[in-house]
Amino acid sequence: MSKSKIAFSCTNCSYQSAKWAGCCPGCQEWNSFSDYSPSPAITTGKVSVARGSVARLMTLEEIQTTKQERMLSAIKEWDRVLGGGILPGSFIILTGDPGIGKSTLLLQVANTIAKHVDVLYFSSEESLEQVKGRARRLGVASSRLRFSDEANLETILATAAHAKPAMLILDSIQNCHLSLQSSAIPGTIAQLREAAFHLMRFAKENNIAVLITGHITKEGEMAGPKVLEHMVDAAFYLQAEDRWHTRILRSVKNRFGAINEVGFFQMQEEGLVEITNINQQLLSEVSSAAGSALVCSLEGTRPLLLEVQALVVESKFGMPQRVVTGIDPKRIVLIAAILEKYLHIRFSAHDIFFKVSGGFKIKESSADLGIAIALLSSYFQKSLPARSVAIGELSLTGQLKAINHIGMCIKEVEKFGLDRVFVSQQQQVKTICQLTAFKNIYELLNLFPED
Repeated sequence: MSKSKIAFSCTNCSYQSAKWAGCCPGCQEWNSFSDYSPSPAITTGKVSVARGSVARLMTLEEIQTTKQERMLSAIKEWDRVLGGGILPGSFIILTGDPGIGKSTLLLQVANTIAKHVDVLYFSSEESLEQVKGRARRLGVASSRLRFSDEANLETILATAAHAKPAMLILDSIQNCHLSLQSSAIPGTIAQLREAAFHLMRFAKENNIAVLITGHITKEGEMAGPKVLEHMVDAAFYLQAEDRWHTRILRSVKNRFGAINEVGFFQMQEEGLVEITNINQQLLSEVSSAAGSALVCSLEGTRPLLLEVQALVVESKFGMPQRVVTGIDPKRIVLIAAILEKYLHIRFSAHDIFFKVSGGFKIKESSADLGIAIALLSSYFQKSLPARSVAIGELSLTGQLKAINHIGMCIKEVEKFGLDRVFVSQQQQVKTICQLTAFKNIYELLNLFPED
């Protein structure tokens, strides 16, 4: 009896090896190797050119295009993150933590779209009784939305090809299986790669939008081979912020819209309810205490008004502490070093505790000015002017630099009636708010006059 051959593949970059390795040689990722049974080779030797058929080549003028209408769900946050709705023939994956609301969100989207077109919903993880219970709770009642608990991918595709819906939803791809690979366990790398390929070809050849859900790893990344992200047209993450029961829908890849776009929802008894005005909720919790500053960070095309909080205290130990959440700790260390260099304030002898309020994360350099002001405010124990926001980038030479998307930030600042804006002197901006421009960090001391 022949012994089945076992190989190993990296779940991050699909690098294959005959032996297990702790670190992937392809992407340098640790503990990413998993075993799988490689498919037997079909042929050996060189590929025969004579057997291949000749593909038809066309110029751009010869390619026929048709105007496609996006399918709108009437859920504004969902439609905006997707770039204006779902395009026919697109292949989309939604992933997130277990129990975060992926199935709930897709069921709500399917219900609203099924008011106009036919939608098929295949649940490979839950029974039809469980799906019906959730549907009743969400008020799903469209007759054009049909369900099945089939998990065989060939049967799913054959059913969809016969029914010809406008949209096919599969929840989830990890739990479906292929009869052609009876030895492969659902969720393995080979199974996911093969299933994703068939779903992608089905979507393109039949002009049917395919939405699937996927699992994530313990590191918070999409489970499965990296090729899965390359195959899909769009990938979205549903993330949680526990304090408000808020769900954040984030676009990490979108061939038909902007990436890094975010939408906000709130988990309630009737499902996920969209939050169309998140800044109003964020501003309601802004404090006026020393160490607090307001910054504007752009997420996709949406400006967010976020509060940053700093606590600077004299260190009682030999090694000062740096406890930071919501932003790269190295940026806080860097800005503190710039302030110490030019303002001669010994932040190196102080503990620094820093956080971004609301559980959000800031990646943009436009928050540099707000971070510097928050550190100085906590050090001097003096509050900033009420209803003020800081927008600017800080250079290593202590100069303040202009940012590119100032117009969108100012528009959002004016919308919520903030009174004062701190910017760089290099910034060209028109606003009805009181404008305070700084040339360098020396002038920041004017905000904290001596008593």
